[in-house]
Amino acid sequence: MMNRIKPLLGTLLGLWLLSGCTGSEKDAGQKSTTPPADIKVVGQSVAETTAPPLVPKPVGSREATKLIVNMEIMEKEGEMADGVKYLYWTFNGTVPGSFIRTRIGDEVEFHLKNHPNNKLPHNIDLHAVTGPGGGAASSFVAPGHEVVFSFKVVNPGLFVYHCATAPVAMHIANGMYGLILVEPEGGLPPVDKEYYIMQGDFYTKGKNGEPGLQPFDMQKAVDEHPDYVVFNGKVGSLTGDNAIKANVGETVRLFVGNGGPNMVSSFHVIGEIFDKVHVEGGDLINKNVQTTLIPAGGATIVDFKVEVPGTFVIVDHSISRTFNKGSLGMLTVTGPENKKLYSGKQTDGIYQPEGGTIQSMPGEKAPAAPKAANLAERIAMGKMVYSKTCLACHQENGMGIPNAFPPLAGSDFLNADAGRVIDIVLHGKTGEVVVNGAKYNGVMPAQTLTDEEIANVLSYVYSNWGNKKQEIKPETVAAKRKH
Repeated sequence: MMNRIKPLLGTLLGLWLLSGCTGSEKDAGQKSTTPPADIKVVGQSVAETTAPPLVPKPVGSREATKLIVNMEIMEKEGEMADGVKYLYWTFNGTVPGSFIRTRIGDEVEFHLKNHPNNKLPHNIDLHAVTGPGGGAASSFVAPGHEVVFSFKVVNPGLFVYHCATAPVAMHIANGMYGLILVEPEGGLPPVDKEYYIMQGDFYTKGKNGEPGLQPFDMQKAVDEHPDYVVFNGKVGSLTGDNAIKANVGETVRLFVGNGGPNMVSSFHVIGEIFDKVHVEGGDLINKNVQTTLIPAGGATIVDFKVEVPGTFVIVDHSISRTFNKGSLGMLTVTGPENKKLYSGKQTDGIYQPEGGTIQSMPGEKAPAAPKAANLAERIAMGKMVYSKTCLACHQENGMGIPNAFPPLAGSDFLNADAGRVIDIVLHGKTGEVVVNGAKYNGVMPAQTLTDEEIANVLSYVYSNWGNKKQEIKPETVAAKRKH
């Protein structure tokens, strides 16, 4: 008998010792006890990225790995609504940008390209990154170039990414945002269907529904008066043939983000109650929720089981946005009826877009801009205009940003022709310029400033940083404006 027990004890001892070897990595529930920052990676792979409303397959039980993410920035024309065109700035050609799926402990090697046909430099700020600027400082990239940077994901959740190049609101409002999911070890609980939805607000020169190629309107963005509030970059992205689908009895998971740049979303699915809501995309789970708030630059995960057939309308319950500005989607559920749960008449078409009637509120007139009595006052007033209008690109010291925004300090371009500079401030400029021997090929947007403000800010620039001490008068600007 003892001879039979000894081998058994030896086997058990061996198994215990073997489990002890990995005890620092796994507990009895097979979950890692290693701090996320110390999780070792195994091998490497290229991340699957998907365009909305699709998402990559779940991570499941895979180990943490070195994950290579490829992303290309593309500036491309698309359709905002029927007959309304818009020049989108995109990550991987879609709004929102590609969905990125990782697991905690992954080491992400991010390759960001800026397509050579683009006009502007861009970068990316990922809220899943622990580090300065969320990667923005490391990812600034000019057209035709590529940057590579790395980070380790140490917090599970659903996170927004976006461009953070100045003017930041313009880059985000043109569609430069998306979602990155960091799954916990072992992945999220499985469901039957998963979809990717992201809300954004857009600001166009023409009012809602005005046809043609509509330019971005910075003043409306600053005033937070969007012409369009939409899901997945356009009116109708989730309606008709584009509606997302599920079968009766299935559990649906929506990964929902809000790119903003300004509006908070009151996310709701008409006729459903969210069984679970990952509040703000984090660990906290709320149950039996009708409407959940998603801040600009935030996200959430909602799970719900669909138990009766029909069309379920997806909305921002700040309701005029939905029926007048475009944030309306649809989930089509097919399968047998369940009279115990719902026995009403099935009729589609109750909730439909109502058009682009935009109500405007009369605003107070801004007070007249003060006028400078002498050069000293002009320079002082110009400094204030500079800090609000020019500093983000040309920097506080006027040195600009290499390969992106040209310097104003000691600028041969600036000092050669003041009239040319006034024209650029008034009307903007695209294409190549050479400043102090360096080439810049970007876009300088026209500035909505008064003649007095332009005179003041240019006088400030000319009085500083080694420039030629020239005063620009408002009447000079007015004369250039007439031509």
